[in-house]
Amino acid sequence: MRTLVAGVDCSTQSTKVVVVDADSGEFAGSGRAEHTVTGSGGARETHPAVWWQALRQALAETGLAGQIAAISVAGQQHGLVCLDSKGRPLRPAILWNDTRSAPDADRLVEALGGAETWAIRIGVVPVASFTASKWAWLRRREPEVAAQTAAIRLPHDYLTECLAGAGVTDRGDASGTAWWSGDTGGYAAEVLALPQLRVSPKLLPRVLGPAEVAGTVGAAGAAATGLSVGTLVGPGTGDNMGAALGLGLRPGVPVLSLGTSGTVYLVSETRTADPSGNVAGFADASGLFLPLACTLNCTLAVDRVAAWLGLDRDDVAPSKDVVVLPYFDGERTPNLPDAAAAVFGLRHDTDPRSILMATYEGAILGLLDALDSIDKCSSGIDPKAPLVLIGGGAQGETWQAVIRRLSGRAISIPAATDLVAIGAAVQAAAALRGEAPREVATRWQTDRGTLLDPVPRDTATIARHGNVRQLAVGAVGGRRGRK
Repeated sequence: MRTLVAGVDCSTQSTKVVVVDADSGEFAGSGRAEHTVTGSGGARETHPAVWWQALRQALAETGLAGQIAAISVAGQQHGLVCLDSKGRPLRPAILWNDTRSAPDADRLVEALGGAETWAIRIGVVPVASFTASKWAWLRRREPEVAAQTAAIRLPHDYLTECLAGAGVTDRGDASGTAWWSGDTGGYAAEVLALPQLRVSPKLLPRVLGPAEVAGTVGAAGAAATGLSVGTLVGPGTGDNMGAALGLGLRPGVPVLSLGTSGTVYLVSETRTADPSGNVAGFADASGLFLPLACTLNCTLAVDRVAAWLGLDRDDVAPSKDVVVLPYFDGERTPNLPDAAAAVFGLRHDTDPRSILMATYEGAILGLLDALDSIDKCSSGIDPKAPLVLIGGGAQGETWQAVIRRLSGRAISIPAATDLVAIGAAVQAAAALRGEAPREVATRWQTDRGTLLDPVPRDTATIARHGNVRQLAVGAVGGRRGRK
């Protein structure tokens, strides 16, 4: 009789569940439920109850909930969930892409002695994305909510607690809060004590190791979800760490993820400390590290421009003189939370399809610049390794062509599309079997897919875009000139 495990991906837009055989990784079933994200003017929020209901719905869609032996949750990083003394959310969660706390992030940087101090001691330099910045904003703008908060959780922590009743997290997701140190492997007392934060360690979840067990599903969780009482619950992790587990990623292999946001990362054997703040020195979910850079604008930016121009997303032409800086939601890398999108190089006879192509190029070149930064401050990129392309845009022909042209690297496209959920399932199987997560992924052969050969780099487009971005970013003014 087969043993089934489930992996959950609670992303910004939806919750997905995949159910697989614990021994072979063979697919058994899946389910999905959408989320509602609210807010404008930099605000992005979702009530945690929406995630819990979505998880219940997605589990029901699999038709296999009662047969699952172990489950683990990977979730969107950084989000701030505030609970009262009875474990109930006090307000909607503030999501990772909420930019209202940008001024608070700047104050935090200065409060600890500057960007270099943060990079060395913590591994990250605060920006609006991180949990600590959001908590500082909440204390400043909603002090009554902060005063009532009895527990602070990340999105995946909240769902794990709903399932197992345990206030726990893992080192991967904890490393994205800006108050957990990759250097010491624990919460940083000097950060928690900063006047802008004043966080008691009692409010924070216990940090579990890569294959530790969060607990088991109790009677209430079983009644709500259809899972059996006693179903094992893994530690969970952040979405990027989950995808790395799902790929069985070995050190030095670069990954480019195309979603609403764009992300580049690799598994590093050494801890990263980047004073510029462009590269976040995260931990991974296997016991190593996951230096990562993220942009806020990726596939959604392309789809927005295509819709405005009345074009299909693959109806493109050479960009020629056109350069697009697709900073519709502000930007995280480079750190320009107040920036807006801009188009340069228009002429009377500019083909609208060239504008769309330039939007693709702007999104990808920002990510490739970030990948160069990761190479310099980690244990390095394996020069023989292909660039692994994942996320919702990975199957798009134009995305593939632009990445090959601008990177000059071979491209590997895994056949599996739900890698975050698969990574969470890997974690569940590892906890159930007492194995290392990478051993499980290797057995499941999760990295199988298509390999595309490299093509020569388009150096002219790279240079044109670089010149325009340097001028434009200088005019807008970044937040990086911090001591």
